[in-house]
Parts: sequence; structure tokens; C-alpha cells
Amino acid sequence: MHRRIQIMRGITLAACVLLAGGCEKKQAAAGPPPAVPVRVAKAELRTVPVQVTAIGNVEAYATVSIKPLVSGALESIHFNEGQDVRKGDLLFMIDRKPFEAALAQAQANMARDMATAKNTRVEANRYANLFAQGVVSREQTDQATSNAEAAEAAVHADQAVVDYEKLNLDYCTIRSPIDGRTGSFQVKPGNLVKANDVPILIVINQISPIYLDFSVPEQFLADIKKYMAQSTLRVQATIPNDPGGPEIGTVTFVDNTVDSSTATIRLKATFTNQNRRLWPGQFVNTVLTLTAISNATVVPSQALQTGQNGQFVFVIHDDGTAESRPVATSRSINGFTVIEKGVQAGETIVTDGQLRLIPGVKVTVLPDAAPGATQKNPAGASTTAH
Repeated sequence: MHRRIQIMRGITLAACVLLAGGCEKKQAAAGPPPAVPVRVAKAELRTVPVQVTAIGNVEAYATVSIKPLVSGALESIHFNEGQDVRKGDLLFMIDRKPFEAALAQAQANMARDMATAKNTRVEANRYANLFAQGVVSREQTDQATSNAEAAEAAVHADQAVVDYEKLNLDYCTIRSPIDGRTGSFQVKPGNLVKANDVPILIVINQISPIYLDFSVPEQFLADIKKYMAQSTLRVQATIPNDPGGPEIGTVTFVDNTVDSSTATIRLKATFTNQNRRLWPGQFVNTVLTLTAISNATVVPSQALQTGQNGQFVFVIHDDGTAESRPVATSRSINGFTVIEKGVQAGETIVTDGQLRLIPGVKVTVLPDAAPGATQKNPAGASTTAH
């Protein structure tokens, strides 16, 4: 019995020795975990603009609704719809004949009254001489003087009527009061038009220069006033689906009150609009630049990850190992994010392949992909290379 126990112990010991040897061989064969392939970028120092984005609405620099100042028949139109016109260009003609006749009548009345006034003045002077000689009474002399003054007053009234009829005749010729672009015709030749009544004849919009109206949250008002006092604030207007790039203008108006219903402040920017890319009524993407931050540390925005404790990035050390490092960010612009704390310029940051990374693991840096190409990250998720 004792011998059998010894034999069993020997067999058990041998089995343990064999198992231990197998485990050691398996661990030796497995080796360290493989390196994780990633793409990286360097944290950089850049000058970053401080900007506010909004949706803007383009407005004409000046809008004039042309209405007739006299009533009559619209005789002719001297421009085309949608045509650019200059200040002083002839637009419409209203039939002048009734006003020419009225002017001629007023001038005839004036000529008659002028002759009468001349005669009464001569008569008044005669009575004055006779009164000095004691031939006529003072009453007769005063009556003659009064008649002369009344006749002269009638001449002044006639002159006012003549001026008024000349003005009406001038109003028959309608010219453009501004440089601008015409809209569509509201009235055709042959129709009767009424003075200062509807429909209007045409609307002219001045589109060069042109305004851009937009609103920003009131929290930026203090900065806007601060930086406007230092220099002119630049505004970019980007037209959706237009490859031509943004138009550049400057802030020229800040409203005198905050809209309490939306908690926004209204601003206007003026653009030269020489190429006529901005059009009244158009909606555009607006970027207001307040100032610029020098030597800001930036990383590609796709490097940022979000965990339970906030945002973090993976930093690659010189020995090729990854470190998970929490960061504090401020703003993002053009695919880059400003890092306030956590990363220094020149450090290597992982931009693609973070899903398989854990702190301390080795990495293999992949070459940069072609811009815009879609790549598979190590975890199998589809991402766009930047």
C-alpha cells in the first residue's frame, strides 16, 4: 500500500513538471503583443483667428421705388428689365402735351397780369403827382396805389403758377436717382398712371456696394465693441455651392439694441461686390473675425477622443508606445482644434487607429493616405483620411 502511494506521487509530480514545461513553452512562443498600426500628426504652433459664424442675408445698399409725381399716360420706357442704369439715366416719359398746354396758359395769364400791373403802377404814380399839386384827394391816391400793389401781387402769383407748371412738365421725364439694377416692369406704355400712387413703375436696387445683414449671440457684443475700437472687423461671406471662394467685407453697423426675443445683436457688413456675386435677398454663410491668437497649440480635430473623464488624445513617445493624455480644448477651425492644456507643440499625436489603442501598447506608424481617400482603420471602421 505504501509503495502504491509513492508511485502515485511520482506520477503526479511528473505530470506537473510536464504541464509547467508546456505552459512555459506556450508563453515563450506567444511573445509580446503585436504593434498597433496608426496614423499620426505633430502638434503645431499656429496663429488661430477668433471667429463667430452666422447665417447672413444680403441687402441692397439702396432701394428706390420709382413712382410718378404727375398723373398722365405713360408714353415710353427707355430701358430694359434687369438693366444696369446710372444716376440721371432716362427711364420713363409721361405724355407732356397736357402739361405743356397748362404751362402756356399760365405764362399767358402772367403776361396779361404783368401788363395790368405796369399800367396800374403808372396810374398810381400819376395820382401821386396830382395829390402833391392838390388836384386829387388822398383817398383817390391811396386807391390807385392799392390797385398797383394788387396787380403786382397777381403777377407774383402767376409766376408761382408758371413755376409749378414747369415743375409738372419736368416730372413727365423720369430719370434714375441712383446707380443700380432695375427690376421688372410694373406698368407698360399706354397705361394711365397716378401721381404718387400704386402700382410703382420700377424698383431699382444698388448692389455695388452691398450690405450683408446678420445676427450674433449677445455674448460676443463686448468683444465686438472692444475689437472694433482697435481696428476694422473683417467679415467673410461664403455662397453655398459656389466654388468661387468667400467675399470679404467689413463691419459698418452695430444695432443700438439687443433683440430680447432671440438674445442676439444685429450687425451689417459692407462689401464692394465688384463681381456682383452677392445678390439682394440671398442667404450666405458668414464668418466674423474678431482677432487672432498667436502661437496657439493645435492638433487635427480627428485626434480628439471622448471618454468618461472628458476629452483625451493618444501621444506617441520616442520608444513607440502610446499614452492616453487628457486635454483641455477651446475652439476648432478648418479641421484643427486649439489645445489649451495637455499637449505641447512638437509632440506626436495619433489621428487614426485609436480604437485598438491602450496605454503602453506599441504602435506602427502608417504612411499618410492621399487627401480625401477613405481608409479602413485598424478596428475595421471606415474613416476619411485628412
